[in-house]
Amino acid sequence: MEHTKPLNILFITLGRVERIDSHGIYSDLLRCLRDRGHKIYTVCPRQKRTGLPTAYLEEEGVHKLFVRTGNVTESRNLLEKGVATLTLDRQFIRAIKLYLDGVRFDLILYTTPPITFVGAVAYVKRRDLCKSYLLLKDIFPQNAVDLGMMRTDGPMGLLYRLFRAKERRLYAVSDRIGCMSPANVAYLLSHNPEIDQSRVEVCPNCVQPRFWHLTSEEREAIRRKYGLPEEQILVLYGGNLGKPQGIPFLIDCLRAQKRGDMHFVIVGDGTEYGIMERFVREERPANVTLLSKLPRDDYDTLAAASDLGLILLDHRFTIPNFPSRMLSYLEAGLPVLAATDPNTDVGQIAEEGGFGWWCESNDPAGFLSLLDKAASVDLRLMGEQGRRYLTEHYHVEAACDQLLRFATEEVEAV
Repeated sequence: MEHTKPLNILFITLGRVERIDSHGIYSDLLRCLRDRGHKIYTVCPRQKRTGLPTAYLEEEGVHKLFVRTGNVTESRNLLEKGVATLTLDRQFIRAIKLYLDGVRFDLILYTTPPITFVGAVAYVKRRDLCKSYLLLKDIFPQNAVDLGMMRTDGPMGLLYRLFRAKERRLYAVSDRIGCMSPANVAYLLSHNPEIDQSRVEVCPNCVQPRFWHLTSEEREAIRRKYGLPEEQILVLYGGNLGKPQGIPFLIDCLRAQKRGDMHFVIVGDGTEYGIMERFVREERPANVTLLSKLPRDDYDTLAAASDLGLILLDHRFTIPNFPSRMLSYLEAGLPVLAATDPNTDVGQIAEEGGFGWWCESNDPAGFLSLLDKAASVDLRLMGEQGRRYLTEHYHVEAACDQLLRFATEEVEAV
């Protein structure tokens, strides 16, 4: 799908936009839009811990505005994190006025988290009379309520109501809201009835697929490098080890299984890493290996040398999360075993797509039963089915088409 008129597209995100030629759901999308001839401008934070100032530069054919902010992520000081999050909006507006005052945008793309970009979005939209598209990746503050990190009553209820008001404002200023899955769409509309359903659609996490294929020698070499058995079924979890992943449930499952034909490798970091580390150190499970965060190339090679990928979500979630981790498993040719809350549809999609299984993440017996199923099938064939599903449903070119159709359709912005 091509358009003759190049668009000026502003992308606002909390994530780091360092290299557009790297591989990921945002860099792949921006690169796709750039390669179709559109002018891309990104705005993202440069947190205080880096010691770097606000800067504006052009590289890789993309204009990048890095805004010095407080420490919004990875801070264990909740007060510091909260203040930094609430001041993002003002800092972004000031930087946009200073560095992008002469640019008129046709489309604003922005992601959650956080929801506190609403003022910056509203400012640019009002200034340029452009369209706005929210890529909804996180439903906050309800996710914090689900995990017991925020309350809706008492003193904390004031903070909840503040963030909930900002969330509603963000939805109101968005001409279109792209959700990660059908369950996300249903949740958003049922909990925000003021939103016209014509403004909400599925726009899933998408990538430019990079399929990894290893020779038997390469597969053996990466397993040897990390002291992993060469013949057993290798079950991989890679990613954040935080509260949203329900790590205590994973530990219960690892403690309960006694398999001699499988080895579990857990790769990542996060607030719950210490819990997993203590379990491995104290109980010394024979078929579990814990690795801290790996270099990207090593992780990708290890994934391609594995046989099954784990997706984990805390059972308390009432919001339907859809982890982007699934895409990297599918690229590596891994079927997935999803242990999640009953509200997300990631497990249902894996089962209906023929590349995985699902159980609730409060059911260790169900998890063990799915391991039995995985051990009894041809995982390689299921992995190939997953790759086909990725190409057909989560290809970045389709997402690019969808966004450009919205940006150029002849309708008035809401």
